[in-house]
Amino acid sequence: MTDKNLVDQFDSIDERIESLEEAYAIEGQADKSFDKLVTTTSEICGELLRLYASAYKKEMPDTDDLLVLFKAFVKGDTSLTAVRDNLRELVYYRNCIIENRHDALPKNPEKMALHTIRHIYLYLRSRADQEGLLD
Repeated sequence: MTDKNLVDQFDSIDERIESLEEAYAIEGQADKSFDKLVTTTSEICGELLRLYASAYKKEMPDTDDLLVLFKAFVKGDTSLTAVRDNLRELVYYRNCIIENRHDALPKNPEKMALHTIRHIYLYLRSRADQEGLLD
């Protein structure tokens, strides 16, 4: 059974990620604030978790805390832990910013944050497609 709204929402998120990727690929075109990028990619991650969970009518808490969302996201389906390390990477970036530990960030953290959110997107979209939610 196809959920057109689900497809449209995945497409919309894909476009937002693509816009971020394009902006950071062009020197001087993007707001190069890593803090803003981590906030945006974390928000997109939360939206992806909620979107995928919505297809299964899974209750999700009303919070921006990715770890709390993740706990609710995997409840009842431990195979969803595949996104855990990527999600934790975004949380780690946020913690480095909060603690003013930019020295602890990886080389090219902007690229890493973008790769991380793209990976989460691709995993959840392909999984939804394999489960027949996007046919």
